[in-house]
Formats: sequence, C-alpha cells, structure tokens
Amino acid sequence: MAAGETAARREPGLRTVVTASAAGTAFEWYDFFVFGSLATVIARHFFADAGETVAYIMALLTFGLGFVVRPLGALVFGWFGDRTGRKTTFLVTITLMGLATVAIGLLPDYGQIGIAAPILLLVMRMLQGFALGGEYGGAAIYVAEHAPQGRRGYLTGWIQTTAAFGLIGALTVILATRAAVGPEAFDAWGWRIPFLLSALLLAISLWIRLRLNESPAYRLMEAESDERRAPFREAFLTWRNGRFVLLALFGIMIAQGAVWYCGYFYTRFFMERVLKVDANTVDQLVLALTVASAGLYVFFGWLSDRVGRKPVMLFGMILALVAFFPGFHALTRAANPALAEAQAAAPVTVVADPATCALQFDPIGKASFSSSCDIAKSVLSNAGISYANAAAPVGSVAVVRVGATEIRSVDGRPLDPAALAAARAEVDGRIKAALAAAGYPSRADPARINLPLVFAVLMIFMVAATALYGPQAAALVELFPTRVRYTAMSLPYNIGTGWVGGLLPAASFALVAWSGNIYFGLWYSVAFTLLAVIVSLIWLPETRHRDLNTIGT
Repeated sequence: MAAGETAARREPGLRTVVTASAAGTAFEWYDFFVFGSLATVIARHFFADAGETVAYIMALLTFGLGFVVRPLGALVFGWFGDRTGRKTTFLVTITLMGLATVAIGLLPDYGQIGIAAPILLLVMRMLQGFALGGEYGGAAIYVAEHAPQGRRGYLTGWIQTTAAFGLIGALTVILATRAAVGPEAFDAWGWRIPFLLSALLLAISLWIRLRLNESPAYRLMEAESDERRAPFREAFLTWRNGRFVLLALFGIMIAQGAVWYCGYFYTRFFMERVLKVDANTVDQLVLALTVASAGLYVFFGWLSDRVGRKPVMLFGMILALVAFFPGFHALTRAANPALAEAQAAAPVTVVADPATCALQFDPIGKASFSSSCDIAKSVLSNAGISYANAAAPVGSVAVVRVGATEIRSVDGRPLDPAALAAARAEVDGRIKAALAAAGYPSRADPARINLPLVFAVLMIFMVAATALYGPQAAALVELFPTRVRYTAMSLPYNIGTGWVGGLLPAASFALVAWSGNIYFGLWYSVAFTLLAVIVSLIWLPETRHRDLNTIGT
C-alpha cells in the first residue's frame, strides 16, 4: 500500500495536471493584463515629457512591444521544451515573468530618473513577453498530452480560460486597490500595488507546478527513441511540419490576435479614450464581461470535441467579421449617446491644404505638428472627435467646421516655441467651445449610459473570441508531432497573438489618428480575420481524431 501511495503522489491525477497548468498560466496572464489595464496611468508616469496623445500611444506601443518579443521566447523555450521536457521549461518561464512584473512595480518614474524610466520599463515589458512566449505552449501541450482522446478540447479549454481568469484577477486587484487608497493616491503611487502582488502569486504558482511530473507523451518519446532531436530544423525546414506552421499562423492565429485583442483590449481603449467613459466604469464592465464569458472557453472546447475544431473556430471568426463595425457604432450610441447625437447633427470636417497635413502619430515624440492643419487635427485627436477631411486651396489656412460653424486655425510654423504654445492653446479653446456649443460632450454622462446594451454588444465580441480561442489549444497541439510540438506550435501562436494582437491597440489607434474616423481602426482586425477565414476554409485540416502519440515521427 505504501508503494501505491508513493506512486499516486508521483503521478498526479488529471485534475491536478489541469489545475496546476491553468493556475500558473492564469498568473502569467494576470501579470500581462495589469500593464494593459493601467496603460493610461503608466503613460503619465513614464512618458511625462510627451503630449497627451503621444504619451498614450507610447504606452500602447510599450504594451505592444512586450508582445513583439514573444516569438523569440517561443523559439528559445520551445527548443528547450522539446529537448529537455515540458515541466522544467514552464517553471523557468513563470519565474522570469513574475520577477519582471514585480520589478515594474519598483521602477522610478520619469520625474525621478528621466529617460531611463521608460527604457527600464521597456526592458521589463520585453522580459515579460519573452517569458510568456514560452508559457502558453508548455501549458497547453502538457494538458493535451495528459488528456484522453475525445476530451482534449474540453480539458485544454481550461488553459484557454486562464486568460479570462488572469484578466479577472488583474481588474479585481486594480478596482480594489483604487477603492482602498482613492483615485488620486492610486494614480500617484497605488498603481504599483497590483504589480508588487505578483511576488505572492509567483510563490504560489511555483509551489503548485513543482508537484507535477513530465507528460506521458514526452516520456514515451524519450523511452522509444534516443535519436538526437533538432526542433528548429524539423519544425520549420521540413515541409511535412513547416506547412502546418504556416496553416496554424495564417489559418488560426492571425484571426486570434485580431478578434481576441479587439474584443478585450481595443474595446476598452475605445470606451475610455474615444467615448470618454469613466475608467472605473470601464473596468467594472470588462470585469463583469470577463466573468460572464469565462465558461465559454471550456464550452467551445467541449463543443469542438463533438463537432470538430475547424467549424467552431470558423464560427468565431465569421461572427467577429459580421459584428465589428455595427457593434462599435452601437457602443457609441449606448455608451455616449450625446456624442452620437452630436456627430449626426453637427459633423466635423477639417478643410485644409493636404500638403500641410501630417500623420497625427508620432511614436518618438519629435514631430512639431505646427502647421494650421496639424494644430487643428491634434485638438480633435486629443478630444477623441471623429472628423472628415476636405481639400482646400494650396497655401490656405486650415478651417475646422463643426456643423455650420467655422473655426480658423493658425499656422504655427514661423512662430517661436512660446508663441506656438500660445497659438495652440487659443485654437484649442475656440474649437472646444464650438464643439461644446454643438453638443459634443467632454465626458460620457453616467446617467445616459445604457449599460445593458453596452454589455450585450461586448458579449457578442466575447462569444466570437471564445469560439475561436476555446478549441485553439487542442487544434494547435494536434497539428504537430511530439518531438517538435512545443517549438512548432509556440511560434505561430506567439506571432499571431504577439505581433497581430499585441500591436492591435497602437496600430488601430494610429489608423484612427491618420484617418480622423474613430471607427477606421477596425479595418486592422477585419483584414487579418478575413484572411484567416479564407485560409482556414480552403486549407486547414480537421484534427480532433488525431492520436498525439502516433502522428508524425
């Protein structure tokens, strides 16, 4: 009996495997989402020398750059995972992630150490992304290689839902901290607390994961073959596996990055930045939405065990394509009806010489934006106002039309810095006065927000995201053989979520700044999702009946 008890301790049950893998991954998502949720506060602390719009875009880019390095983490940790095992690798990833997150909470801000502050912040974000690049693949594979065939989608669905659990944890801690210390103290120093709490979460996650053993499929491969493995060459330089890497990327993952990050993150930025909904209200909405949708990951994973991975994922992609534009228009009417009414009654147009108009996007903060067109557009961009563009004669001074009212801008190019600042402030005041007179609100009126309708629209986006994400882990694992599985699936996953998804908020916001149309940024998500639908329909195979121990060599 003692020997049996020892064996039981050595071989944890399926529930322990799923719980330990999911708990660690949820912690890593918590770390990542805390930063994304606090982008506005972080912008003020680490990019204080830039203007409001530039600081916000810089914060979004810093958030996005954490995703850019994820494919590198996928390659490094994927190689180790295929060569040395799943368990050891994701113990390393979780430790690196946790330490980087705690360090962000300890960083001095721009006012204390100047330019070194955003540089250090960027380094910590890149370490976070590097670690997360190896985390997801390890956790998903570990659960899938333990799961019996026929339950693989359901059990890996719990890994998918960790994104929701991480976001729930992040938003809960942020809301609780803001309530405990007050909004002013939270903006001053309380924002650091959610980052510092990662030290405790790291200790718990490590304790849980140290109880695990190596996966059965990996042990079987080790026992049956002593052939030296070359994960990079076998995964990417052989057509047998390389074609599935391409299908995973272009048939699944670019849509995942576009749909999931639009639904979870761009909607948040849109409501807070463009619709001017109070940040606390947005946090509560997103928290309620995440709680309500958490079970859908597991449901759609379970459904994919019955009807197949491909039809469930295609349903999510197509629903997103259908819902994006009408959904965001509905969000405007529900969250800030005064803005929707003003846009209809008094549309805004910038009439200017096109040669004097620059792209209202300056990631390095060096553009002066001093022409009459740029001054006018910067006021509107900072106010989150949608506008149309009309050409004016060469050399003319830009005019802003708000309904029937015209506001003449100022050409600041010949002015010295002090005079330019005064001219900008004067134009800003006149444009904002005209906007207010036309009914454009400076903030969303809480009494007029239709919360049930906002929630319903956001829930449609969540259904699309979870239908695509729920079966995804099982589908990716099933595409590749055991000997290269960690490397081969981690790279397309992290390119899709890291590059397409991670850069989505900044890219979409830049598209809005370029066009003047608050809905134009949605074309970023639409383009990637549409491409994935086409690739998936034509080339992506159905994989739910594949045996993970026998496919490939």
